Amino acid sequence: MRFIRYILKPNNEKYEGVRPINIYLLRLLYLLMPLGAGTEAWQTLAAHEGPWDHTKAVAWCVWAAYPTLSVFGLIRPLKWLPIIVFMIFYKSLWLLVVAYPLWKSGSLPGNAAEQMAGVFAAAPFIALIVPWPYFVRNFVFWRSSIVST
Repeated sequence: MRFIRYILKPNNEKYEGVRPINIYLLRLLYLLMPLGAGTEAWQTLAAHEGPWDHTKAVAWCVWAAYPTLSVFGLIRPLKWLPIIVFMIFYKSLWLLVVAYPLWKSGSLPGNAAEQMAGVFAAAPFIALIVPWPYFVRNFVFWRSSIVST
């Protein structure tokens, strides 16, 4: 019971008021990102032969870069929150702009986008582990530590 209270209570000393459960779940996510998306992206980049379609190349490079960078989030989970927010944003945007119209027209089942829609549908649930008050306080309304002269 004491452990449950500990992980659910905001920790001002260690995590700047963020609940330890958020920190643990963020670290799990930072670990899963390179193991999932990162592995597939790097394998695709390494195995590709011939000239790239420039748009597909950008997508694969982004999918290789952000999961690779997420490894730093294992050490400093709160400082690397923008990479999680980036992931949530692009996946949610894709669901809204691509998957929803396909689903609405009845053409998502059997479409090449169906598998991606299933994976990207986790984005709203991932958003639940983000400590949004911390994110807004530190990345939206941040104050520069550089003094103007």
